[in-house]
Amino acid sequence: MPDTQTSGGNGQMSTTQEDLSKLQEEVKGLEVMQAGQTATIAGAQMTQAAAQAGTWSTMMAGGVGLVVGMFLGMGIIRAARD
Repeated sequence: MPDTQTSGGNGQMSTTQEDLSKLQEEVKGLEVMQAGQTATIAGAQMTQAAAQAGTWSTMMAGGVGLVVGMFLGMGIIRAARD
């Protein structure tokens, strides 16, 4: 039997609590993924800016920013899943 049913023949679908819980979990998972991607992208942008600046010290700082961004993204994902 499907989880959604039309009510009273008016064509509207009713949603079960289980459906709402699944939807909330999916939204939370997407939020976590987006936060992780944002942190990683920020680190990558720092690296790109450093590479364009052209000095070794700036490039090293950008590389550190990339690594920090990746670990920050992983930390956000782990914390949100717990």
